Amino acid sequence: MSVHPLDDRATRLFIALAAFFCVNAVLAEFIGVKIFALEDTLGIAPREWNLFGQTGSLSFTAGTLLWPVVFVFTDVVNEYFGRRGVRLISWIAVALIVYGFVFAFVAIALAPAAWWVTAAQAQGVPDYQAAFAAVFGQGMWTIAGSVVAFLVGQLIDVQVFHRIRRATGERMVWLRATGSTAVSQLVDSFVVIWIAFVLGPQQWPTSLFLAVSSVNYAWKMAAAVALIPLLYAMRRAIAAYLGADRAQQLRARAAQA
Repeated sequence: MSVHPLDDRATRLFIALAAFFCVNAVLAEFIGVKIFALEDTLGIAPREWNLFGQTGSLSFTAGTLLWPVVFVFTDVVNEYFGRRGVRLISWIAVALIVYGFVFAFVAIALAPAAWWVTAAQAQGVPDYQAAFAAVFGQGMWTIAGSVVAFLVGQLIDVQVFHRIRRATGERMVWLRATGSTAVSQLVDSFVVIWIAFVLGPQQWPTSLFLAVSSVNYAWKMAAAVALIPLLYAMRRAIAAYLGADRAQQLRARAAQA
């Protein structure tokens, strides 16, 4: 009697990793419309940065809270399912992001019920339709920049990860994880802002583009380093779930793919 594909623990693992990867990527895109002040959130005095002749406080999109988690899942999928696994989930995530934004714009275009427009006035929202459109109707330049930067960053990440892996073997998991993130997010952080705010209608000057991109990159790298213990914890959990021998077989196959 044939075995059902979902009876295979490796298959179930890939589905779970892919699901968490995609939901984090899509959610990061949608909550990224909010900009938060890091210092105020932590209750500390603002620390002004000064780069390329530009100054500012530490303000980031809410999506930056989730992108480091995406990096960790990218590395875990890379570790056990190789380039093919990362490319597959990256393309699926891009398709889901585009799908989500298409239906967000469809929802915005729907004629609102008259009573709903004023339904949240007591909460300080005089026009629910305008608020909905402002939150979900991100500019096309921002969407394009995010999608292109995400995909390019993922494809670079998988290549750098395996180059480091070939050089270090099974040693120094932290190095291939942070090394691949360092290169891919250097590209991602600059590409997204270049497309969204330099090529886009705002046409930022070069100094502002370089300053904001550098601050965002520094934040992503700090978060990636902070999450290294999570990467090792996931490896231990996967080894316990699959068994040490099966986990090693997957890693060996992923390294050759």
